Amino acid sequence: MTEPTPILIAGGTVIDGTGTPPQPNTSVLLEGDRIADVGPDAGAGRSDATVIDATGCTVMPGLIDAHVHCTFDDVQSNDELFFHRDHTLAALIAAQNLQKLLMAGVTGFCDPDTLFSMGPSLRDAVDAGVVEGPRMATGVQALVTAVGGTAGRLVPDTGVVGYAQVVTTVDEMIQMTRRHIKYGADWIKIHATGSIPRHKGELLAWKPEELKAVCDTAHELETPVMAHARSAGSTRACAEAGVDLILHASFMDDAGLEAVIDAGASLMPTFTFLANLADYGHLVDAGAGMQDVFRGEIEATAKMMAKAHDAGVPLLCGSESGFALTPYGHWHAREMEVLVESVGLSPLQAIACATANGAIAMRMEGEVGTLAPGMAADVLVVHGDPAADVTVLADRSNLRTVISRGQPVDLDRPWPTRSPIPGEKVANWAASSLTSDLQPPADLQGPH
Repeated sequence: MTEPTPILIAGGTVIDGTGTPPQPNTSVLLEGDRIADVGPDAGAGRSDATVIDATGCTVMPGLIDAHVHCTFDDVQSNDELFFHRDHTLAALIAAQNLQKLLMAGVTGFCDPDTLFSMGPSLRDAVDAGVVEGPRMATGVQALVTAVGGTAGRLVPDTGVVGYAQVVTTVDEMIQMTRRHIKYGADWIKIHATGSIPRHKGELLAWKPEELKAVCDTAHELETPVMAHARSAGSTRACAEAGVDLILHASFMDDAGLEAVIDAGASLMPTFTFLANLADYGHLVDAGAGMQDVFRGEIEATAKMMAKAHDAGVPLLCGSESGFALTPYGHWHAREMEVLVESVGLSPLQAIACATANGAIAMRMEGEVGTLAPGMAADVLVVHGDPAADVTVLADRSNLRTVISRGQPVDLDRPWPTRSPIPGEKVANWAASSLTSDLQPPADLQGPH
């Protein structure tokens, strides 16, 4: 096999992903899948390198989206997700959707839970070059109790459906944790809170000893644990049980934050889904009344995320792409915008959350997420100045170059599209009930 041609990204302004000030007139030399040098004189005299002139552009690490559901396919409902998906088609479609992530500047992502347990197989296919996509870390399925997570009664009392594995005893929780790791899970995912009929918000659906049993089992097998937690009590309980990465941490209070700090856990607020529904839900006929609810959740949680950041807790960026409100390739930079506007981070701090801190979710700390010699060659060349305005990263037209694993991504190809597949959507007989009062008056009914 011939050695890849070195790439010299010359003369740009480097944002290295650590939160330090940008470095103007700086070059980055790539040799294969590694960064060989960064500095004003990097690559000087290297006549064998392919040169990318980055003058007037920003050079930065590729984005790491730490919360993507790559097998969901922009799903509109749990009904559709659980009962209108085919194993083989889901894998093939996921492979196409991974191209969208790359074309949007995402060079690494974590998928907490996947349909049909396909996450490890898809990850391995990407690593082997069978499927084009970003670096991937993955869970297998989410562990849920009989409460059923956010899908309620669509989740059976036992067994498996969609992304969910129901566990009902401590022994079963331990067994399934071991089994997920056996089949290649990078992470164990716990769905710690669930929706209860006639109750607002989500409630903790696990006992402390159950959470601890999963965490202890996973940690014994050198595998970290993440948990979906959308209440103050659940955030604290997850941290105290040993969860390594807490998703959402909605309504976290001071006691919860203290537990997170004591445990050395990281947080991923995943505001993007909430922000999209709150700000743009009306454009896609999202459920009435949810805009104010989600906007309030952002406001309450953002205050505590600011305190967490000030206390040194790592914050990660996750878009929860894979739903109709967060389609692939469109919203991977939105979390940074919310971190700036609602949490009060600087653009450089927000970028660090989407790059350097993302390495935590990839389980590749010290390997990805920053621009430094020896780090992985995942690099963006961007028109504009994200250090002044992170929203320039939301516009794909500003991506001049995306380099993944040391290889340029083809950004000139058409955006991946496909036709509808029979049976993949929920089909309704009617949009509403045909009541008798909807009939036109007899004199307007016309001849029979």
